[in-house]
Amino acid sequence: MDTRLLVWLCTIAALSGTRSPVAAAGRSCADTRQVYSEKGYSTSTAPVTQISGEHLRLCPQDYTCCSSQMEETLSLQSERDFLKAIEDNSQFLLTTFTQRHRRFDEFFRELIDLSEKSMNQMFTKTYGRLFTQNTHVFQELFVELRRYYSGGSVSLTEVFSDFWSGLVERVFSLVNPQYQFSDDYLECVSKHTEQLQPFGDVPRKLRVQVSRAFIAARALSQGLAFGRDMVNTATKLTADSECVHGLMRQWYCPLCRGLPFLRPCHTLCLNVMKGCLANQAELDTEWNNFIDALYVVSEKLEGPFNFELAADSISVKVSEAIMHMQENSVSISRKVFQGCGNPTPARNKRSPSESGGNRKPFRTYTPEEKPTTAAGTNLDRLVTELKERLRPMRGFWVSLPHTICNDERKAADVTNEDRCWNGQTRGRYLPDVTGNGLASQINNPEVEVDIARPDVKVKQLIVDLKVVTNKLKHAERGQDINFIDSEEGSGSGGGDHDERYSDDWPGYGPHSPPYSKTPRNPVSSPAKPTRGRERNGSKWSRNHGQGRVKASATSPHLHISSLVSLLSLQCVIMVSPLWR
Repeated sequence: MDTRLLVWLCTIAALSGTRSPVAAAGRSCADTRQVYSEKGYSTSTAPVTQISGEHLRLCPQDYTCCSSQMEETLSLQSERDFLKAIEDNSQFLLTTFTQRHRRFDEFFRELIDLSEKSMNQMFTKTYGRLFTQNTHVFQELFVELRRYYSGGSVSLTEVFSDFWSGLVERVFSLVNPQYQFSDDYLECVSKHTEQLQPFGDVPRKLRVQVSRAFIAARALSQGLAFGRDMVNTATKLTADSECVHGLMRQWYCPLCRGLPFLRPCHTLCLNVMKGCLANQAELDTEWNNFIDALYVVSEKLEGPFNFELAADSISVKVSEAIMHMQENSVSISRKVFQGCGNPTPARNKRSPSESGGNRKPFRTYTPEEKPTTAAGTNLDRLVTELKERLRPMRGFWVSLPHTICNDERKAADVTNEDRCWNGQTRGRYLPDVTGNGLASQINNPEVEVDIARPDVKVKQLIVDLKVVTNKLKHAERGQDINFIDSEEGSGSGGGDHDERYSDDWPGYGPHSPPYSKTPRNPVSSPAKPTRGRERNGSKWSRNHGQGRVKASATSPHLHISSLVSLLSLQCVIMVSPLWR
């Protein structure tokens, strides 16, 4: 009777897939010992045949090929395998951000260098000694542009304001060689550059075009550098004890059971990974916003905020401005003499050649001459390559568990549901797969997650992502968030970001909508409040500008006495400086 009972029990055990104690106790652990040795561990503590598993803390306490020391060693190995899988699968992100940042940074910096070099060569050829004697004005412009791109606290509006104010002093002296101007007199001229508009509309157009391009370029470069650092931080994680227990149970408990080549079921792997990476999944929303913002800014750089065109345009537009002032020098000088007073005649008049009278035709690079820079390519190709790499980055953190578990070395194929390790033995894994993120892990059957304690490092990364994304979104609109409050309506502050010009982007032809804002009167506009020097309200703003408005309003009904008074006023204007 006892014999029949034993046979019956052995039959039931065989049918249920569970080995009887008699069969299991003497089973060889040769395969387990070999795999354990291949991982670099000594087999001195490894059983030769299966032993009772009552000593195990993580794996099922059935007959086993693992000692306590082996179980502890393999649990540490499972953590290393997990971190290595994170590193391997995030390498694409890290490589992309690192390489793209380096190439864009080299490209932008070299374009700035080429722009300055082009200006120096062309202006030396065009203006000769007159340019070389005043080259510091132009050098300072590029020094400030580089400082802005490198992350300095620089207002591009102030940079260009200072540049044009300094340039007007030099050019005004050159177009009036018969006079000698003191520093105070030239300061009077520069203080009223915005009123006089000696360079026409060129300063505004150049400021808007260059500001938009530099804001976008800096935002993209900083965004790529942030992406590199953020991925480095997010992937340098440590697995907590609950995560390690889950990793050990799915990857190395089959080894201890004497089944070293049995992979965990795909859905078991997903639950373990979603529990271990629950905090990283919380990055998903802000990460996707960040990637989208990078994508849009990169598109703007090859479109309306084209950095190549902006860099090329600096020397061209500065030359246009100088030519405009030369062509209108008589009327501009008349207004200056009226406002700042009559200048002192020069003792030794300069020759026309010294003052730029024999100016040579201006030129810029032809498309064939345009360099490709040290980056080895042009902006269009750089942007295209970046966009191709950004697309698959969306959803990276929530898809990471799937990416790891799709590796045949980490889990069984999803179609192999009945011949995989289910956490206890060979067979189907029955629990449902949990959702993404911290809150969804409340019922995770494999990893116990404290959903009330989000990871501090991940929380900080979410804040950082929001900040950088906000900067990128402002850059999309041509706005520098650091100066948006103080420069509203300035171009780098945000007011000019919708302006389009036929000469700053090929898609905007001669029939593009004109600039919508009403042009300021070159004389009646208020003087610029400050440019580093003291900026007091001028007599022109207080007296002459108001006088013009009143006279214009009453001119149809002027009496003879009023006309005499007006003529007298004009006489006073001619002999008394109004701006000083």
